[in-house]
Amino acid sequence: MSETLAEATKLLFRKLKYLLRRSTPPTAPTCFDGPVLVVGSAPVSHLPADFDDRFRVITINGSQAVTKAWGIDVPDITLMQRRQLDGTNTNAQHVRRVLKGERTGVLYVLLWREGRKRLEQQLETFDYRYADLRIVNRYERIALIEKVSGIKMFELDAYSKCSNGVIAVLFALYNGASAVIITGINPNSAGHIYNDANLSRSHVQTDSEVLLRLLEKGFPVYTTDPEVSKSLGMPLWDGKAEARKAVGTS
Repeated sequence: MSETLAEATKLLFRKLKYLLRRSTPPTAPTCFDGPVLVVGSAPVSHLPADFDDRFRVITINGSQAVTKAWGIDVPDITLMQRRQLDGTNTNAQHVRRVLKGERTGVLYVLLWREGRKRLEQQLETFDYRYADLRIVNRYERIALIEKVSGIKMFELDAYSKCSNGVIAVLFALYNGASAVIITGINPNSAGHIYNDANLSRSHVQTDSEVLLRLLEKGFPVYTTDPEVSKSLGMPLWDGKAEARKAVGTS
């Protein structure tokens, strides 16, 4: 009973705070004007056959290890979860290992609460560099999910929130991508490309729900991974971008 009451209180608090803040989704420095490749860290990923300088690249946490192997030294944007910066778990340690000495364009750190100076200091500990640094709070994430997918997701626990990969898909759509091509993002897979711990994912149901909603709403979302295409009914990218469905600020 007490646990149920605590959960209900937490949900009410989040709803009220979201309403009072009137948060808006995070924006890119400039609207995207072409296709965006979102690269996750699932064990299997494929570079689009027609990849060229038309594409903008978004990496998630340590998936820069994948894009670097493809010859993409600096992604345009990286989304990083707070716990990857100072966490002691296996995954966080491997993320910092593969990012040590690397750099990105704009770094968005999600759910960081200790101030910008402390964030900059933490990034210096593993020499990760960036052209611009931005912090995205929980309520901006909630606003992004609702604005693009229509789903209100108050992130009460690990099982009721989207993965950073799906947040990146929503971010790309909101900021004007003509098409979003995902790779290395598979709700049904376990493990990460940069370690062999084979860790399970907590976001299977919510990721699938949001991706399916985007397909139902007709957004130009594609995958280069045949297994994802088969399991979600998501079209494989064939190099033909459809007209953008405007949802953002452009």
